[in-house]
Amino acid sequence: MDQQATDMASPDISPLVAIMARLRDRETGCPWDIEQDFASIAPYTIEEAYEVADAIERNDMAALKDELGDLLLQVVFHSRMAEEAGLFSLSDVITAICEKMVRRHPHVFGPNGHGDAEASPGWEQIKAAERAEKSGDDNSALAGVASGLPALARAEKLQKRAARVGFDWNDVSAVQDKLMEELEELSSATTPDHVAEEIGDLLFAAANLARHHHVDPEAALRAANLKFERRFRAMEAMTGPVPFPDLSLAQQEALWQAVKAAE
Repeated sequence: MDQQATDMASPDISPLVAIMARLRDRETGCPWDIEQDFASIAPYTIEEAYEVADAIERNDMAALKDELGDLLLQVVFHSRMAEEAGLFSLSDVITAICEKMVRRHPHVFGPNGHGDAEASPGWEQIKAAERAEKSGDDNSALAGVASGLPALARAEKLQKRAARVGFDWNDVSAVQDKLMEELEELSSATTPDHVAEEIGDLLFAAANLARHHHVDPEAALRAANLKFERRFRAMEAMTGPVPFPDLSLAQQEALWQAVKAAE
C-alpha cells in the first residue's frame, strides 16, 4: 500500500475490539451478544446505517457522532463473529478497504501522484473490472447489485446498470407514460397476487421516473414520510378536547387541509 495512505495518525480502535471480545466470551460474556450470528445482527446493521442518514438529514452533528459509533460497532461485531469462525478478522477488513480505496484512486496514489485523473481509469471502470473478477461466470450488466438493498434503492441501481448498456428511455416523457400505463394495469388487476405484482411494477416505474429527474427515490420517500409525520402530528395537536379518532373523516380532512395551508 502507498505510504501516503498510511501516514495519517490512526485512532485506536482496540478498546472497542476488546469490549466486543468480552461481550462474546462464552464463559463471562453477555448472553444476548453470545447467541447472535450474522443473520440476526444484519437488521441492526441496516437500522444503524439509516439512523446515520437520519442524523445527517436533521443536521444533528451530536447525534451523527453517536450513530457513527453505533455503526462502527456493527462492523466490529460482524468482524468478531467472523474471527471466531476462522473466516477473517477486523484487521483483514481494514486492510481490504484500504487496498480497495488506493486501487480505485490511481490518480491520487498511483506513480504520477496527485490529480492525474484524466490519465487514469474512472471509478466506474475500475469497479466494473472488480465486479467481473468477483462474478466469475456471471457476465450480466446487473451482476453484483446487492439483493439486500432497500427495494427502491435496488430498483434505481438495476436501472442505472441497464442504462449503461443502452437499455433506457430516451426522455422523461416516455417514463411518465410508462408510469401511467402501470397505473392503468393496476386498476384492471383482479386477484390479490395480480394487484401485488402491478403495485411492484408501479413502484419500479416510479423509481425510474425519479432517476430520470436525478432524484434519489429512497431519499425522496424519506422526505415524504417526514412531511406526512409532521403534518399528521400537527393535525392531532389541533383537535382540542375531542380525541382525533372520534372525528369524522371530513373533520380530519379539514384539519389536514388547515395544516397544509399553514405551512
